[in-house]
Amino acid sequence: MLEVFLISLLAGAVGGLLAGLFGIGGGLVLVPILTFVFAAQQFPAELVMIMAVATSLATIVVTSVAAVNAHHRLGLVLWSKVLRLAPGIMLGAAIGAVIADVISAVALRYVFIVFLLTIGVQMAWQIKPDTGALKQSLTLDFSLTTVIGIMSALLGIGGGTLTVPYLTACQYPMRNAVAISSACGLPIAIAGTMSYAVLGWHQSGLPEGSSGYIYLPAFAGIVLCSVLTAPIGARLAHSLPAQQLKRYFSVLIFILAAKLIWL
Repeated sequence: MLEVFLISLLAGAVGGLLAGLFGIGGGLVLVPILTFVFAAQQFPAELVMIMAVATSLATIVVTSVAAVNAHHRLGLVLWSKVLRLAPGIMLGAAIGAVIADVISAVALRYVFIVFLLTIGVQMAWQIKPDTGALKQSLTLDFSLTTVIGIMSALLGIGGGTLTVPYLTACQYPMRNAVAISSACGLPIAIAGTMSYAVLGWHQSGLPEGSSGYIYLPAFAGIVLCSVLTAPIGARLAHSLPAQQLKRYFSVLIFILAAKLIWL
């Protein structure tokens, strides 16, 4: 337990730094790292992936609060849009947790691998979302945000990589899209975390220190460090060639995906 906590401190520091630097969710790197750590600790094989996803999602409950507050202070969060997106996102997150609970560990792992490869390609080739391609409607908002919530809960992420492209396609400026997406990450994390905690409550074979599928020592270590390093990464983004660094980071993403394939 102590070993996992110490490793999670480092993982949280790296995840927070990368999240601040590139504007990506920490789950992109936290889920693979937690998967490797839990497997090395000989957690039951069928629980390793779902616990990594659930624990990563739980950390977003804490880390997203600071991000939302920062965007709100700048007046970038359009709360009326957040309230329109929240119901579908929360429903989707609950559904996603249920899906993760019933599908096999191998299937869940390959869902995440496909996601990693997709983001890696986007970063390597600097693919940007189209703007102004969609006309907004309540039906479209609810339908797509439900899908976003499902995928976010399955992947252990805050949904930014999915929500931002949708909002920019709906003609929102990038800075507002990022702020709205950040605010939507909180209901995703809350609904998903509660679902994973309840679904795993009576699961046999969970290691000591678990709350449902959430492994609390890893959660604590990640949160303690990521909230400190995310602002550092955000400041570095203004002084480092972030676009060039994204291409280098995409190599790391491809390596993580390859390691997950051979896990």
